[in-house]
Amino acid sequence: MDTLGIVESISIASGVRMADAMMKAADVELVRAAPICSGRYLIFVSGERAAVAASVEAAEQDGSRLKGSFVISSLSPEVSAVLKNAVPLENVRAIGVIECRNVSAGVVAADVAVKRSGIELARFVAGQGINGKSYFVMSGDVAAVQEAADAASAALGNNLVEAVVIPGPDASVVKALVRGTR
Repeated sequence: MDTLGIVESISIASGVRMADAMMKAADVELVRAAPICSGRYLIFVSGERAAVAASVEAAEQDGSRLKGSFVISSLSPEVSAVLKNAVPLENVRAIGVIECRNVSAGVVAADVAVKRSGIELARFVAGQGINGKSYFVMSGDVAAVQEAADAASAALGNNLVEAVVIPGPDASVVKALVRGTR
């Protein structure tokens, strides 16, 4: 997926209506449309940039309140991969965890982080079970992870909950973060 459209509705019912309007507005692929915590509804669409922009605009014009909406052109392959599944990490020198107030801004911040620094994304958690927030896990050398964390923090602004960088993390902590195990 090259261009990703993200819409995060504050209501499940209006989110379903927006997803329908988005699909009818342009030739896009529905990547995800599902409720997340706090009664929000998350929609991801992909396709050609103009079509994705038209689709997101249809949601924005719905009249319902949104938690966030974005169109990301040239979405990094790393972000695309972690939106689908966690990616295993090897030879971890440092990890960064960026916690965001919502999902839509978190995807944008993850894309900024990857494009800014030579880091690997390992996991993106979108809203479910964490009160509608999101977080992502990244790895690389300490300087690269810090640079990416700073870039993500700046991109998030008020949507940042916290950003941490941990040099030389314990292997069991890395495993728990990436696989979601306890």
